[in-house]
Amino acid sequence: MATTRIMPLHCGKGRTVGKAISDIIDYVKNPEKTDNGRLITSYQCNSQIADAEFLFAKQQYIQKTGRIRGEDDVIAYHLRQSFVPGEITPEEANRLGCELARRFTKGNHAFIVCTHIDKAHVHNHIIWTSTTLDCERKFRNFWGSTKAVRRLNDTICIENGYSIVENPKPHGQSYNKWLGDQAKPSHRELLRIAIDNALAQKPANFDTLLALLRDAGYEIKNGKELSFRCAGQKRFVRMDTLGDGYTHDDLLAVLKGEKSHAPRKRKVAEQAPPRLQLVIDIQHKLQEGKGAGYARFASVFNLKQMAQAMNYLTEHGLEYEGLEKKTANATARYNELSAQIKAAEKRMGEIDVLRKHIINYSKTRDVYVAYRKSGYSKKFLEEHESEILLHKAAKKAFDELGVTKIPTKKSLDTEYAQLLADKKKAYAEYRQAREEMKELSIIKHNVDRLLGKNEQPEQEEKKQERGPR
Repeated sequence: MATTRIMPLHCGKGRTVGKAISDIIDYVKNPEKTDNGRLITSYQCNSQIADAEFLFAKQQYIQKTGRIRGEDDVIAYHLRQSFVPGEITPEEANRLGCELARRFTKGNHAFIVCTHIDKAHVHNHIIWTSTTLDCERKFRNFWGSTKAVRRLNDTICIENGYSIVENPKPHGQSYNKWLGDQAKPSHRELLRIAIDNALAQKPANFDTLLALLRDAGYEIKNGKELSFRCAGQKRFVRMDTLGDGYTHDDLLAVLKGEKSHAPRKRKVAEQAPPRLQLVIDIQHKLQEGKGAGYARFASVFNLKQMAQAMNYLTEHGLEYEGLEKKTANATARYNELSAQIKAAEKRMGEIDVLRKHIINYSKTRDVYVAYRKSGYSKKFLEEHESEILLHKAAKKAFDELGVTKIPTKKSLDTEYAQLLADKKKAYAEYRQAREEMKELSIIKHNVDRLLGKNEQPEQEEKKQERGPR
């Protein structure tokens, strides 16, 4: 399972913005924790000079907007993502960290993902600059961002087959929402019930109806709209907020005999259909220390899962061979769409990096020319270090990508837009294919257990351990 925590990072006392950024990035890039830098990935920046790029973006933001904050200014955001020990490889954790950062920031902020392997649990440190790529806006740490990043993280883990925290503590939820169907009725619902009971007594007019409500313990306030409050209730409830059938006009029409009153039924959440799950290996669980009570539960659970699997075969008119073929086709289709999306994302990432370097190259070209004309003056370098480092990084990136002629931003934008459209189109089918593959894989596994097909390798292994007689 993966857990997350998001932390805004401030300058603090006695530190410049540049020092604050470099301190943060130096910590997460620690080579002893990232396998000598192998587990570091960056987006829209060069990981080797990310602090200089973040600082340059900050300076550009100030020049464009004129906004300057003090020590409380948020210079970057730090997101920590941790995985359960032994569940994921460091490389895969780094990939998921990049996906989480890109989707949470919507690709509008440069970031660096460093995967640490110094602890028993693999974990990511994700740092993204508070300034957007166009240097005109900043990331706003909105109310509920912690919950939002947790939901996105859970979605990504489920998409990639990793566990999540199934029942997180209900912090931030109202009592009613936490209890679900067992929640206490709201004040509005209690008022509707009181009105239903009063109407059942056949009041002669509206004043008599109000008198019955007073007798039921309601305080009534006259204003633009009638409002009601019962004992222990802090605020009045206006009649026009009770919904259809309970407005002033609706009740008058009922009392005059012009329409009948139908009490509102309390909404009950529909029970979700039973979720297909893998059958439990009871013998293995007993060896782990589970007791007889668990064995009884697992036996009933397995029977239900087997019944669901057989019902699926009956409903779809499938024999085992048909199920096997359908599962293989679904898996192949899922893998095909997954490869297609990953290829598009890889090229989109390359275009992002290339566009960033083209912009940096253009912005810093005049400064670098002046630096060269100064005879590579140390004083000039100190004054324009961030611009010069960005220019050198751009030139190095062009050489590494084999770019001999720098493409136009327009051509890159056109290619990126087409890739994005293709990815969005494929992703809808990808989600459907993923769910179909999961369902069929579970059904096939359970049917194999029922038919004893996946027990043969275990029996053969035991024979090999015993050796020839």
